[in-house]
Amino acid sequence: MATPLRLAALLLVLVAAFASAARADLVVSRADRKVDLTSHIVRVLTSLKVENAGSEPVSKVLLAFPNIQAKNLAAIRAFGTEGKVKGLSSVLPIEVVEPSGVPPELTFFSASLHKPLQKGKILHLDVLTVFTHFLQPFPEEITQADSQLVVFQDSSHYLSPYPVKVQTLSIRLPGGRVESYTKYGNTKLVDSELKYGPYEDVPPFSYNPIIVHFENNNPFAVAKELIREIEISHWGNVQITEHYNIVHGGARLKGEFSRLDYQSRPYARGVSSFRHLIARLPARAHSIYYRDEIGNISTSHLWSDSKKTQLEIEPRFPLFGGWQTTFTIGYGLPLQDFVFSADGKRFLNITFGSPMEEILIEKLIVKVVLPEGSKDIDVSAPFPTNQWQEVVPHWTIDN
Repeated sequence: MATPLRLAALLLVLVAAFASAARADLVVSRADRKVDLTSHIVRVLTSLKVENAGSEPVSKVLLAFPNIQAKNLAAIRAFGTEGKVKGLSSVLPIEVVEPSGVPPELTFFSASLHKPLQKGKILHLDVLTVFTHFLQPFPEEITQADSQLVVFQDSSHYLSPYPVKVQTLSIRLPGGRVESYTKYGNTKLVDSELKYGPYEDVPPFSYNPIIVHFENNNPFAVAKELIREIEISHWGNVQITEHYNIVHGGARLKGEFSRLDYQSRPYARGVSSFRHLIARLPARAHSIYYRDEIGNISTSHLWSDSKKTQLEIEPRFPLFGGWQTTFTIGYGLPLQDFVFSADGKRFLNITFGSPMEEILIEKLIVKVVLPEGSKDIDVSAPFPTNQWQEVVPHWTIDN
């Protein structure tokens, strides 16, 4: 875990190394960051108001992250619109870049504008980032009766390659105990929201380290592996089968586990464990089952309406930090909802990932089983994937 001393050292390196690399053509007139720490998956929404103060049009905006954050970056999206007043935004292409003359302590992304930003014009840019393994349990081991405490480390200043006139930071906490947090002159903790700023006239690459130590007993569900099988049937059905290997990724349980204490006072003698997971399935999902190696598991609940089907599953035992379990869920979907025809070809349009809420998947394998005789197979995904095709025997029993 990085210490305040390490973060301060990083700040000195960045300021010294990037003073000459900062670009003066763009100015961030306002930056507002909102950090959501209510889950073990950290979500950050950064709203920027960017002005072209130079003489030449600008077609790209650089985004910078310390490597200690970039290695845990699971997703990044950028949305932009030009004008003095923020209007309807459009998605901007984004890619990793390596600007010349910069040291290896930072990772850079470039958001490409649909048209160059002219001199004096304003761009409203929203950047959504999602981080995994960002919150670190501290202490790393707890007893059955202990609440889980975690540490969040960042900067109260937005790390920008451009000067920032005004900026703020808002951190949403899950509620419960706040052990400690870094205090500066303009820091406020109100209910479950921690606020830093506003800061004015902040130079490029400014880094002001903060540490927040707080209670977070929300499920730290980590799928070490998920194998998701999507089978297309000639008989009007899409069968989904998902095999999960899940571990509680929070503070490890130390000492003995008492089921008697847990059953008598589960919210006092098991507050850091999680008892259920929720899957949001398509509205017309049917023939739903939940089982493990022993057999069917009856501790599940199902709700459905015209928009969705919600499946709540409970493992056979509560999961504490370091504990793991395996199980399978399956369900059928109407073929016509996900397979359509055009230009003499058939297309499958279906969600790539897991329907489970707030779950981190470390390894995902998606298998699409097509009817015998399928050919000219092509796959399009919104992110890079490793793909292969194989012909193997497969037997199906249609209901």
